[in-house]
Amino acid sequence: MPAPATRHLAGAMLLALPLVFAQAALAEVHVLSSGGFTAAYRDLVAGCEVKLGEKVVSAYGASMGAAPDAIPNRLARGEPADVVILAADAFDRLVKDGKGAAGTRVDLARSAIGLSVKAGAPKPDISTVEALKKTLMEAKSIAYSASASGTYLSEELFPKLDPSGQVMAKAKKIFSERVGTIVARGEAELGFQQVSELLPIEGLDFVGTLPEEVQRVTVFSAGLAAGAKQPEAAKKLIACLGSAEAAPAIRKTGLEPISGK
Repeated sequence: MPAPATRHLAGAMLLALPLVFAQAALAEVHVLSSGGFTAAYRDLVAGCEVKLGEKVVSAYGASMGAAPDAIPNRLARGEPADVVILAADAFDRLVKDGKGAAGTRVDLARSAIGLSVKAGAPKPDISTVEALKKTLMEAKSIAYSASASGTYLSEELFPKLDPSGQVMAKAKKIFSERVGTIVARGEAELGFQQVSELLPIEGLDFVGTLPEEVQRVTVFSAGLAAGAKQPEAAKKLIACLGSAEAAPAIRKTGLEPISGK
């Protein structure tokens, strides 16, 4: 018959087993998702979480830029991340900087840049490049994002359409907030951002996408963060987000699915 001390130790170990299993079940997959894919991600994550059998913890930020919540800045601060979802070129830069895992990038969707105005406001013409230029020149105020679409607009398109700088003089870069939210509050007349970031905002009327000749399509990709603590679960989550079953939800948010067409 075991000694009392031995029986006590064995009992304590048995009591501890449920705690051990509970801790194992609470393993978390941390995701940092950029704005362009956020609406689709929010539609998909609950179902993927069930398939995964792990808890998914989500945080959001821009693909690039100086905002404190931008994904590169979150990673630089050492915030936990197993999966990052952001513009493809931004993920490639993370890999070069040692913050993303090489060879893990999976392209999920293509995203076009669009324009929205406050609900009820007149919808300007942007159907051609000349019409877009006229709209920009006549606008009183313009809002654009601090991420991928805004970088293209402020550094390439606006200066190309208006070398005099009048457009940029009345354009404002928006940090840590959706451009559409600014427009819905009446703080800017025109709001340019990824279509998938404009459509979910209440209080807006969507005007349309930039003319094809000056459109800049952004590919949104998912990949593993360097040092991911749950790499296998992270890969399964990425596979779920890029699956054929995910394509309708992605398309519904104004994105063009790449995988699983």
